[in-house]
Amino acid sequence: MNDQELSRFSINQMTVKQLSLPELAEACRELGVGGVGLWREPVRAYGVQAAARLVRNAGLTVTTLCRGGFLTAIDPVERAGALDDNRAAIDEAATLGTDTLVLVSGGLPAGGKDLHGARERIADALAVLGPYAAERGVRLAIEPLHPMYAADRCVVSTLAQALDLAERFPADQVGVTVDTYHIWWDDRAPEQLARAGAGGRIHTFQLADWTTPLPAGVLNGRGQIGDGAIDMRQWKGYVEAAGYTGPIEVELFNEGLWARDGREVLAETAERFVEHAIRPPASAGR
Repeated sequence: MNDQELSRFSINQMTVKQLSLPELAEACRELGVGGVGLWREPVRAYGVQAAARLVRNAGLTVTTLCRGGFLTAIDPVERAGALDDNRAAIDEAATLGTDTLVLVSGGLPAGGKDLHGARERIADALAVLGPYAAERGVRLAIEPLHPMYAADRCVVSTLAQALDLAERFPADQVGVTVDTYHIWWDDRAPEQLARAGAGGRIHTFQLADWTTPLPAGVLNGRGQIGDGAIDMRQWKGYVEAAGYTGPIEVELFNEGLWARDGREVLAETAERFVEHAIRPPASAGR
């Protein structure tokens, strides 16, 4: 690997969550990794201001903050609490120096079955949060999640649904997160990527592979790049054809990876990124 091959690579903190924030910063420095996607919980535990100083002093760019969202509640008190939490997330993103807050929109409320109504409540929340974020230099990036999460985690399951919400607002307020793990199965996704690109709505691009069988609970089944069914070069080509030239995060939730040495996992992930997303396939030169 060389610096050019890693120039767009960003490691999402969750991929190597066994590393403390200082350990992650040091490992990135040693490997020549310049970007990190951070998560609110470990950042808050370390201290938001302290985390901002740490990554700044390490020369790291914070590509995204995960996560805001969970905006589908019906109860007025719960909705007010969700809005307050998202305002706090926006403030944290601004402090960390990232312009992108990833939103996981939220599942159906307990006993609920109305997907359309849940999505409309997301739109109502975005109307409040979008201007607040823009005033602080932060964009909200709606992440569609695979349909298996629609009931309990995210009622936005496709790029088309995410764009239908985002396009109600200015692109500097609301766009989308493109994650291969969640959209690779959707044969409409490439045309929706073109739509997103034309509107300046691709705010971040993330990679994870699809491996089976899925683990119990399915949440921690995101495979290491190259271990599964997704053609990473193809999806990188789609987003670049749509005009996206920004950082590419690798975000993996995987118990097996978490059980290993975090520095080893970071190095392996960087190597897999270069092998499967950056360099031409080995057969190309034959």
